Amino acid sequence: MATPEEIEHRVEENDSATTAKRSAAAKRVGELALRRAAIAEQLDEIERELGDVLAESGDVIGADELAKFTDVPVADLDRWLNGRKTTRTKRRKAAPASSATKTETGQDPPTATTKRSGPPPTVPEPAEPRSGPVRVPAEVA
Repeated sequence: MATPEEIEHRVEENDSATTAKRSAAAKRVGELALRRAAIAEQLDEIERELGDVLAESGDVIGADELAKFTDVPVADLDRWLNGRKTTRTKRRKAAPASSATKTETGQDPPTATTKRSGPPPTVPEPAEPRSGPVRVPAEVA
């Protein structure tokens, strides 16, 4: 029968082989993921450039004609054209729902717990009645 020291040694040997395999697998996955990210970034750049070229040349050659000349499907050409990012400035991110109701001055609208300074808000007066003939619905027999 194996002594406790021999058992511990056998377990350590087994664990070290498993640990080495796990480490190698994790390292390889990490390397491949980094490589994939770099290639995806290159592909995005090429697709943006394709979209820009398609937009710039749209007045002289259409997608159907380009597809005919290049054997590139119209669906791909349209995807590149419509998927390109515009060069306009970025919009500000939408504010959270609670502050999405800000007024034009950029201040939060008054709430029940907000104290206001100045005169209290006035209630609008009822609209004046119309002048002129009054229409009465006719009875139908």
